[in-house]
This record gives sequence, C-alpha cells and structure tokens, in this order.
Amino acid sequence: MGTFVGWPRFLSRLVKKKSGWPQGASFTASSPGVRRLFASNSSPSFGLLFDIDGVLVRGRNPIPGAAEAFRKLLDSNGKLAVPVVFVTNAGNCLRQERAAELSRVLGIEVLANQVILSHSPLQMFHHFQNKCVLVSGQGPVEEVAKDLGFTNAVSIEAVRQAYPLLDMVDESRRPRSSNLLSWVCGHLAAIVLLGEPVRWETSLQLILDILLSAGRPTEWRTPTPYPHIPILACNMDLLWMAEAQMPRFGHGTFLLCLETLYRKITGRELQYQALIGKPSPVTYQFAEHLILSQAKERGWSNPVRTLYAIGDNPMADIFGANLYNRSLQRQSGDSSSWPQSCESILVCTGVYSNQDKVPSDPEESLTQTVFHGHRDFKFDPSLVEASYVVQDVAEALELIMKKEGWRSSHENTDEVTQP
Repeated sequence: MGTFVGWPRFLSRLVKKKSGWPQGASFTASSPGVRRLFASNSSPSFGLLFDIDGVLVRGRNPIPGAAEAFRKLLDSNGKLAVPVVFVTNAGNCLRQERAAELSRVLGIEVLANQVILSHSPLQMFHHFQNKCVLVSGQGPVEEVAKDLGFTNAVSIEAVRQAYPLLDMVDESRRPRSSNLLSWVCGHLAAIVLLGEPVRWETSLQLILDILLSAGRPTEWRTPTPYPHIPILACNMDLLWMAEAQMPRFGHGTFLLCLETLYRKITGRELQYQALIGKPSPVTYQFAEHLILSQAKERGWSNPVRTLYAIGDNPMADIFGANLYNRSLQRQSGDSSSWPQSCESILVCTGVYSNQDKVPSDPEESLTQTVFHGHRDFKFDPSLVEASYVVQDVAEALELIMKKEGWRSSHENTDEVTQP
C-alpha cells in the first residue's frame, strides 16, 4: 500500500463512532407517534453539509423537489436560517461559478464562500504556493490554481507544448519538427492533481515523466529518484453520478491508473503528500471552519453542536462524515466551541440506490463487498453505514428539522401533530 503522508497517525488513533438512531434506519416525514416541535429560528445549533452531484443535481438537471426543500431553510427575509456549505468533489471550475449555478438551481442566494470544491482546502497549503507546480485536470486549471494561491502553476498543455516529443500517442498531434518552446519554469517542485483530465494518455505519460525525472521532464534519471516530488491530489471518487443511468469514472479512477503505472514501472508505491476532498478529514475540517464562520458572521449565539452531512456516495460522503465524526468524538469534552458530532445522511438519488447492506463482519466485507474508496483509507464497514438512509434531500431536511425541533418560517407555529 502507498503512503498517505501526513495523516496515518490521525487515522490510527480514531475511536468508535457515537451511536445514535439505528444505523441504516429509514425515515418518513409522516411517521406517526412523534410530536412535532417548533423552536426559534434565530440561533441554530446545527450546520448542514450538502453534496451536490446526486443529491441536488444530476449533471445539469436539478433533482425534483430539491429547490422546494431548500425554501424551508429560509427565514422571513429570504436568507438561509441555518449555516450551510455545499461540499463537492468536483473541481473543474471556480467556486464563484458553482455558487452561481447552485443559486439558479435552488432559487436562493449561494455565496462563493459557501462552496467547497475538492481543491478548496489547498488554499491552506502555503508551503507549495510560491513553488513551480504542475496542475492537472480540466477546465481553467491555471486560473483555479491562481485562485487557490499558487503563483507559479504550469498546466499539462504547457508542458506538452514545451516538450512536444513527450506526447506521442495521438499521431495527429505529433510535432512536425523538434523545435522546443522556451521553458521558463525551471524544474517542477510538486504536482497538483485537481481532477480527471480529458486526455488521460497524455496526462499519465507527462506526469510519470515528471515523477521519474524529479521535475525535469526531459531528463531520464537512473536510478529512479525516490521518494519522488510531492503530489497533492484532490477528489478520490472512483465513480460519480451524472445524467447517465450508470455511474461514471471519477478522478479516483485516474489516480488508480497513475498508481498502477508508477508501481509497474518502478516497483515502488506512489506517495501522496496530501489527499484532499471527501472522505479526507481535511475537507470536513475546512467545512466546519466555514460553518462556524457563517454562524459568527450572522451573529447566531448558540454554539453549533451537530453537523449533518447529506450525500449519495457511501464510499465518499458517508465514509468521510463518519470518519470525521470519530475525530470529533475523540475531542468531545475538550471544548464547547466546536461541533460534537457529524451525522451522516445517505440519499437514494445518486450513486446509492438501496443496494444490499454492507456485512457487519470486516472479514466478510473484505471478501464480499467491493471497496471503492482510495487505497490509503483503510476499509471499515461501519464507516460506510449511514446514520440515516432517506429517499431524497427533501426527506433528509424533514428528518433534520424534526430531530432539531426546527420549523420552517412558512409553517404555522401553533401546529402540533399529536401521537
């Protein structure tokens, strides 16, 4: 197994997840026998983390009922009455663009600082931001890198143009001459993998060239330098859900190809300086920071005690939320200034669609259940079991509002459902 630099000690000291309602329990908003409570909407004590693809949208299409459900979270002024962040493993755009798209889909104002893309926590990695780094992905990768604070980022396309003889798979793109463009970056000090590229063969070839040459793409070095230059990778999703009926390859699939090729060529394991995006604890810590910042900016006095993470992917959204819940439980009692738990809610509108339950026996799970998570995250069956399983995001919000004794500003405050 490869090394996940910086987090193995964290992972090895995790404790059991706090028990709550029965894991895998289904909830229906009209369930009888529960008194409907109402509380003041002025100071919430919980925060919401929403995945996007498979929860709110499928590709470009909104999931039915998502916009209507979000209206229950608005106060009388049309603003969100609870702290909310949108946490997605997508990363081929700027936060401002995704915020504008969500505003259109949901019919509410979503700000850029409420959106966490897979690469958003990289803005905390100051050590690499002034170095010459390679950025891989699709979309405006250099602009994204600049937005994250990287001042000297180079794209795969820039490397290909400077060293055209390195990209030889597609005959139509082979150079007619061997003239090289001027290369102003010097050696590359790190590789930042933002998301899956379009031309996988080009990216795999050039990234391996850079790893095998210690950042100097035309220098074949013997023996192969190891450890290789640092890699920061975002978005470990093996699969994701778009308009198609079946899940599509995600960046995790590209990482798997890169890891396999590196091991086949060198006999060694690819190492990561950091893995960012769900289920990484780094991403959930960043989401918590934004939730607490929102509460402070809005002047809400109650401390945020509970986080609810709503997602469609057991191997990313649920695994990550449960893993972060373990870390919160480990800190429980140390302070009242941060959340005490992170509850995971699985919806059936995306990657997950009521498949068979994961066996409770880890040995049985390892042989009978395929783990789609990244190799550097040890599989634990309990981490892919959601605290709650619901049909869609509307039902998830009904569950949360009932559990928190919360009410919509559109509801009658005197309404009570008796047993």
